[in-house]
Amino acid sequence: MTRTTEIPTERRLPTRKDAFVFRGKTALLQFRRAVANRFDREIGVYAFRSHLAEAPVISVSRTPLWTETQAEEKFLVAGKIHNLRIAARRLDGVEIPAGETFSFWKQVGRTSRMRGFVVGRELREGCIIPNVGGGLCQLSNALYDAALRANFEIVERHAHTQVIAGSLAEKGRDATVFWNYVDLRFRSDQAFRIEASLDGTDLTVRFRGAKTPAKKLHSINRAVLHSDNPNSCATCEEGDCHRVVAKKDDGHFGQTAFLVDEVSPEFDAYVSGIAEPRDQLMIPLDGRRLGKANYNWTTAGFNSVHQSILTTAKRSYRSRKLAAQGAARQQNLLRMYEELAESYARRLTFDTLHVVVHQNLLPYLWRSGDLGGRTFDVLMTALPMGEIQTQLDHAASLHPESTTLGDFRAGRSLIALEAEALAHAGKLITPHSEIASLFDGRSQLLSWRQPQASVWRKPANPKPRIVFPASTVGRKGCYELREAVRGLDATLVLLGPIIEDADFWDGIDFEKGGDDWLAAADLVVLPAFVEHRPRRLLLAAASGVPVIASNACGTANVAGIQHVGPGDASALRTAIESSLSQTS
Repeated sequence: MTRTTEIPTERRLPTRKDAFVFRGKTALLQFRRAVANRFDREIGVYAFRSHLAEAPVISVSRTPLWTETQAEEKFLVAGKIHNLRIAARRLDGVEIPAGETFSFWKQVGRTSRMRGFVVGRELREGCIIPNVGGGLCQLSNALYDAALRANFEIVERHAHTQVIAGSLAEKGRDATVFWNYVDLRFRSDQAFRIEASLDGTDLTVRFRGAKTPAKKLHSINRAVLHSDNPNSCATCEEGDCHRVVAKKDDGHFGQTAFLVDEVSPEFDAYVSGIAEPRDQLMIPLDGRRLGKANYNWTTAGFNSVHQSILTTAKRSYRSRKLAAQGAARQQNLLRMYEELAESYARRLTFDTLHVVVHQNLLPYLWRSGDLGGRTFDVLMTALPMGEIQTQLDHAASLHPESTTLGDFRAGRSLIALEAEALAHAGKLITPHSEIASLFDGRSQLLSWRQPQASVWRKPANPKPRIVFPASTVGRKGCYELREAVRGLDATLVLLGPIIEDADFWDGIDFEKGGDDWLAAADLVVLPAFVEHRPRRLLLAAASGVPVIASNACGTANVAGIQHVGPGDASALRTAIESSLSQTS
């Protein structure tokens, strides 16, 4: 236990002489510790491993990131959280062998601007001051608290001389750090793993391994200054103090960053509608300037617009070398999503408090910790990966002979990352009704932007023409459609390549569609198990062409489309016959 004695003192304004003396003393102490560390064989920088990733959790410490503070001080708290993100990456997944000593500074390294650290809040001599790397004591406090809970041996720990009401220091479970001579060190008789992460509200430190027997804790006497409301350099009115900083808040501190990939008219309208002049847009390419329609985002009205040109060029090159379908293509897409997310993350600034992110980038930004301490919404472009694989597994159980239903298979860890990130998201934004139905209460359903189309007139075909607006792959419902149209006096029009089997449509009257497919169509049918971009269905419905689609197409909010369940060939046949009889 730690015994504290409160010493009432009058706060004296710090002078530049005090700062110079303090810096001189710290330089000497830092030099002495650096020399000692050079010859200390008991501490090291430990590697990121996964040997103990499934080991039992032996202790957890969780503390809030955003504390009640004045608006003028918000920039210091945001800086602190940014520093915690960087430091947590140096700890998350580190495994320390049995009997070896963990050192906070040896593992985290020096806090400098070159390493990405920014000005954060630091408690020093009774004041909250701005300092590069400020705020890491929250992480060292949590590590010390977790180490005590796990019964680890505390090798070195220094208590704060200032105690804030409600903090871990008030409970004697704090550990201040200051590069490099004020360190936190501990060890265990058993190997253990450190996990450190930030979500939208909390910093969490978790230890995994084997809990050691409780050890006797030695009493520590310390003299402290107890203060519920320390002065802050961001709000202090002492104009003669050399630490007072210019006010950073005009009532609008903080920006939103929009991290997007390929454009859609629904998401472009949404982003343009909510963006403010101080916000940031990150896009693969400026499609409007470069003539790339798939990246044609509206870029006006943002404070800054960043492109990831090299990453996008690499993705395009790799994509051209792969087949149009297949597992290799899907894995390449996932790899390029990760690289695009990393390129965006490097541009996120400490004052980015809210993020709107494309779903395909989400799991990688969550894993890296770049969403920690921030609120975020997700532009949902697809079903969650776990749900996609559930749908594909269902289709594969109906059609085990399919050569394509095993194409998309993400790893379990990536699926889990996406699910965890989605659980922490604010709003899930999508025009896809099936996706929106998975997040009742948190989803925001946008209206599909239906294209301008001419009025359809029923063509004078010798026999009905049924358009299948997709490639012949199992996930698009080609097996159900084949069964439903077999024996019908109709022509099937295919708008994509035949990938399942070259003889797949044997016994069916079919042909390849051309540019005039819509004008010559009597009916458009898409009984897909998975469909995220039903653009051709929207075009057909806008033109007045009868459309039958599965619920998986996400068009429940579109007039003129009849829906059936995926995998139900009998219901599909009935719907086709009914539609053709009505239009004949």
